[in-house]
Amino acid sequence: MKILVVRFKQIGDAILSSVICKSLKETYPDAEIDYVLYDHVAPLFEHQKYLNKVISISKEEQKNPFKYLKKVWNVTRANYDIVIDIMSTPKSEAFTLFSGKAKYKIGRWKPKRGYTYTHSIPEPSSEYDKAEKFLKMLDPLVKDGVNVKLDKNYSLTFLPEEKEELKERMLKVRVDFSKILIPLAINSRRESKVYPVDLMKQLAQKLLETFDCQIILYYSPNEKEFAKKFHEDLNWDKRIVSDINTKSIRELGALLSNCDIFVGNEGGPRHLAQAIDIPSFSIFSPGSSKGDWLSRDNKRHEGIEPGEILSGESYENLSYEEKYRLITPDIILEKVKEKMLLVPKYIEKNKGL
Repeated sequence: MKILVVRFKQIGDAILSSVICKSLKETYPDAEIDYVLYDHVAPLFEHQKYLNKVISISKEEQKNPFKYLKKVWNVTRANYDIVIDIMSTPKSEAFTLFSGKAKYKIGRWKPKRGYTYTHSIPEPSSEYDKAEKFLKMLDPLVKDGVNVKLDKNYSLTFLPEEKEELKERMLKVRVDFSKILIPLAINSRRESKVYPVDLMKQLAQKLLETFDCQIILYYSPNEKEFAKKFHEDLNWDKRIVSDINTKSIRELGALLSNCDIFVGNEGGPRHLAQAIDIPSFSIFSPGSSKGDWLSRDNKRHEGIEPGEILSGESYENLSYEEKYRLITPDIILEKVKEKMLLVPKYIEKNKGL
């Protein structure tokens, strides 16, 4: 059996969607499962046991409709038995259009769309988190009597040599592995998801004062200036490390694999931390729902949103930034203290206290 899963989105969405691939592999252990992703996300899914092939769509193919359709045509010549179009856009639907022999061609139901699907899945209600919503794409198999092994715990693994290479780089810039290592997410791809920087600086100081830890400021090349300015404003505190430039998403994954607990802005790196399964605590922006993005029954990974602190008309009358500022560094610190009970280094250091 051959299965194709199509997902055109950013890091966090691609990670969450991978529960479909993982569940299908557990259901059909001998199946070939291929995952179609944008080229900047695709490397993250290399070397995953639940995938046979990662197919990337380049920027050039995204922009040129002729090259894109040629790529889709070539990919679908593999004659897949199941094609799942998670994105369900006119562009992504080309994969089901060119997969005429597939028994299952599954996509999201949308008005005046999905004519090439055999099964159109209505948008699940808000009672489901994102991972659970993605798994609803497998309902046609369940209804046909397939014993689908639904697994909403997404995961990513990195090669030992990848983690060791990052560990050596970390050691060269004075990372002390006897300390609790906290990768602090101070930035985000979307400006609206960046917790006020002055409050994030206060949080960094409180973390350093409270725990025997080091803070890792990770960043991509275009975020370096932001991270360095953050560190400079904290007087180049030696307990903060800002000298590790992760040049790829796989390098970031290997870096996080060497850390102990993730704290900071919600986004793709937070999903990556959960996929690696280091404990995490994330800060959600106004308008974001942690019930959507966090697994409801996984207490290793939690977060906070402004609406938890104040609600009703009083909340709605606040500006966007005022809502954000309801989440004080002290509130976050207390939540992180709870998460530390899942960190082996913290447990060991506090044994007997």
